[in-house]
Amino acid sequence: MRMVDVIEKKRAGQELTDHEIAFIIEGYTNDSIPDYQVSALLMAVYFQGMSARETAVLTQAMVDSGETIDLSSIHGHKVDKHSTGGVGDKISFIIGPLVASVGVPVAKMSGRGLGHTGGTIDKLESISGFNVEVSKEEFVRLVNENKLAVAGQTGNLAPADKKLYALRDVTATVDSIPLIAGSIMSKKIASGADSIVLDVKTGSGAFMKTLEESKKLAQEMVTIGTNLGRNTVAVISDMNQPLGYEIGNANEIREAVDVLRGKHVKDLRDLSLEIGSHMALLAGVFDSYEEAYEKLAANLDNGEAFNVMKTFVAAQGGDVSMVENTDLLPGAPSRIDVTSEASGYVTSIDAHSIGTAAMYLGAGRETKESKIKHGVGISLRKKIGDYVKAGEPLAVLHSETESQEDARRLVADAYSVGAESVPSPTLIYDVIR
Repeated sequence: MRMVDVIEKKRAGQELTDHEIAFIIEGYTNDSIPDYQVSALLMAVYFQGMSARETAVLTQAMVDSGETIDLSSIHGHKVDKHSTGGVGDKISFIIGPLVASVGVPVAKMSGRGLGHTGGTIDKLESISGFNVEVSKEEFVRLVNENKLAVAGQTGNLAPADKKLYALRDVTATVDSIPLIAGSIMSKKIASGADSIVLDVKTGSGAFMKTLEESKKLAQEMVTIGTNLGRNTVAVISDMNQPLGYEIGNANEIREAVDVLRGKHVKDLRDLSLEIGSHMALLAGVFDSYEEAYEKLAANLDNGEAFNVMKTFVAAQGGDVSMVENTDLLPGAPSRIDVTSEASGYVTSIDAHSIGTAAMYLGAGRETKESKIKHGVGISLRKKIGDYVKAGEPLAVLHSETESQEDARRLVADAYSVGAESVPSPTLIYDVIR
């Protein structure tokens, strides 16, 4: 088989066979097919697309290119959750303890972040002593004992996807829905879950900016999961403003703990209950979504979910006092108010700009070598629909220095204030099964 013939076939809009897709992935992984030929194929896929069968076969080939995680020794039905990413998205820290509190095992492999804040691992390391470098045997033991554990992701999950993503990034082929869907799902399937719940973000702070694009991506991923034998549900949720009020590593842990202790941060609570209920239902713990929702809501209010969080932190070496008293979490010495220039109602917030400002403060990484500053971040004081007076703070920057004009200006410009009140954005647009 010649790669040039496969490129020509896809360029003409024809379906590739299972054998041809396996040939591409195997050859690119072992370096027998060069970048320039795979680049040509990616561009052909970008313009011609892929069928549901092709996308599922591509995903499985990427799974098979490296290690897969065997979770069979963990008791119960394992349900994984994945978010396509957003600003202030600390849902995992609420959902993990919440779903575990009703007996669903949550075995989460997570990575570090490259962007406006750290990843799940970076944020958890805001808690002094928290250890993610656990052996497979220890990981399994922790989940079986506590129903919840988080470990650093192995370096060899879906290596073909890592190579393809790097190439897509420099060949203007990132925003191809079959390639995005295959990339996300290959890692989820390699991680060993029995079922998957996807949180697909849409809006200014999301990868997919429009609801139409987000629905297409969600449907594609649900189809892949179904075709590869995983029950998959996608929730399409809003990212036209940051989720909750806190952005940053320790900031987000602090706010997640507040919700676990029963505080009604409406968007965080509502989205956590939505996604958590689907996870519990897929795990077979409840007979209906409504029953799952009612029980999970009760466990946020009665302290059960918070107790699981404390047990989870202690089991992985973390300082539980930082969870019991979140004032002990890392902070920053300087607080800079970002004030409104006019009185009126907040009509929009550019979530992407808020995220970029957080990275400028040091909450995220511009490069893999950048060092995370756990205590810096942004606290929003106003969200869409809120009234603000001229001179009143829209947000507060938590910074290591008093000179943060670039970040301050980004946050100020991210807010639009008008004379007419507007409703808060819809939080959950659709659920695709």
